[in-house]
Amino acid sequence: MAVHWFPGHMHKALTEMKEALPKVDVLIEVLDARIPYSSENPEIAKIRGDKPCIKIFNKSDLADPDSTAAWQAHLEDDRAVKTFTTSIDNIAKTKQILELIRKTCAQKDASVKTINAMIIGIPNVGKSTLINILAERVIAKTGNEPAVTKSQQRINLGNGIVLLDTPGVLWPKLENPNTGYRLAISGAVKDTALEYDDIGFYAADYLLKAYPQLLKERYKIDDLPATELEFLELAAAKRGALMAGGRVNLHKICELLIGEYRSGKLGRITLETHEMIAKEEVEMGKAAEKKAAEKASRKQKFKDGSLTPDKRDRKEIRTGKREMQKESKTKR
Repeated sequence: MAVHWFPGHMHKALTEMKEALPKVDVLIEVLDARIPYSSENPEIAKIRGDKPCIKIFNKSDLADPDSTAAWQAHLEDDRAVKTFTTSIDNIAKTKQILELIRKTCAQKDASVKTINAMIIGIPNVGKSTLINILAERVIAKTGNEPAVTKSQQRINLGNGIVLLDTPGVLWPKLENPNTGYRLAISGAVKDTALEYDDIGFYAADYLLKAYPQLLKERYKIDDLPATELEFLELAAAKRGALMAGGRVNLHKICELLIGEYRSGKLGRITLETHEMIAKEEVEMGKAAEKKAAEKASRKQKFKDGSLTPDKRDRKEIRTGKREMQKESKTKR
């Protein structure tokens, strides 16, 4: 799925983050625990180097706990990375992030110098709410929609920690096509930039395969059908998402399905596993190789003039005539 939503303030914010990063002691990246891979900004990974990074698995109360544990273990294979799970309704645990910052920057914490931390995250990941909990006052504007924070701000958290808040940003090009769907399903993209029918079908297909029992329980369906369309039709009948004549209102049932996923009414669901991503990256590699080969082929055809046999023969005749004319002029 192609996501065409990269507002101008996001490009500016990404540039400003890159400029500020060298002065930062520790990076705090807030992830959506339901999509740890898709909510991780690859642009930051490129410029972070070996700088310490704390990855916060926010909304962990909505994610599959087994998948979350597996993702934490995978990410902490990088020695510079620590992970931490929290949710916006667990204030006591969220405040433990301050102690984790101090431990991560133990050498600087032992001195009188201020620890400079930068907090980043994709839109609508819960970053602003988390900041307000850490600061114990309302500083960052919150909202149940993406792109609320528009510019950077420095926040003194006390006890020698200064936090640089940044706007929620996506990145210009999503290499993995599945990432676009997962971001849309989780609410990281404005609803006006997506088609509910499209992401609804994607979500239904995944849930049928990965969490069939949760669908059975939520929609009171004893025997799930094999396809996402059949499931959506059954769910629409159960929920009354019908139009005149009893026809299924696909837009309405898809909107309802996504809404129940986002609110956690479907259960604790993670949309991606490390094993899934590994397979997708192999597929992306093959697709990139194919695209590069096609590009090289087009370039060669352009260089050759994309000649048909007849055109090639005529070109050879013209070339031969020019060569004969050159020889004739030389003899004169």
